[in-house]
Amino acid sequence: MNTKLKIVAEELSGWIRAQVEEASAAGVVLGMSGGLDSSVTAVLCKYACPKNTLGLILPCRSDPEDIEHVKLVTDKFDIETRTIEVSPVFAAVIETLEAAADTEKGDIAISNLKPRLRMLFLYYFANKHNYLVVGTGNKSELMIGYYTKYGDGGVDILPLGDFLKTEVKALAETLGIPKAIIDKPPSAGLWAGQTDESEIGMSYEELDTVLNAIESADLAGCDRDKVAQVQKKIETTAHKRKTPPVAYLRSI
Repeated sequence: MNTKLKIVAEELSGWIRAQVEEASAAGVVLGMSGGLDSSVTAVLCKYACPKNTLGLILPCRSDPEDIEHVKLVTDKFDIETRTIEVSPVFAAVIETLEAAADTEKGDIAISNLKPRLRMLFLYYFANKHNYLVVGTGNKSELMIGYYTKYGDGGVDILPLGDFLKTEVKALAETLGIPKAIIDKPPSAGLWAGQTDESEIGMSYEELDTVLNAIESADLAGCDRDKVAQVQKKIETTAHKRKTPPVAYLRSI
């Protein structure tokens, strides 16, 4: 086990516990997708709040393998879960909006309904139990806005928000996250066959290299096209990382 990363994991768990105490909350709730980020976050939450961590499994026309991967983590780390099938709600919303089902693939308005519906369930249980909603987003995705505003971006705390995807992967190995989860292609599960890297337009390794270069202002050795691509994503998604602007009209 990587000693440094073990210390990082302990510090992150301590940070989560401190956030819960500061908010006078009773525990934490998070969505578990079977992916790398949510698995790591769930384990950190379990260490932080051993008796008050709730993982919600919220399939919405999801790949059954994802649910199997969630179970690998919850069984190994003894994490309490609740499963709620979101698909009927999703279908009802689409019908209400009169959106054709065959527009789902690639239709961002339809696809974003999934994380936004899941946010509703998470906050229901958070309100019910006086829990904080723990987000699973990592720094790589936050910096380029690769998340749904008021969906998976609608959370109370982000333990992995300062960790690049490649760093989260190393942390997962230290925590003992099952290899099947670590090795599978990252996907938000927005539609069948969707992968994060295909949407982002590069691998996470390439993305993290560029993000590190941008932050250090040293672009030597970086692919200029990829740098431009990442910089554009950062600029166009800036609104996601800010609180809504308020108009202060002093003339009134």
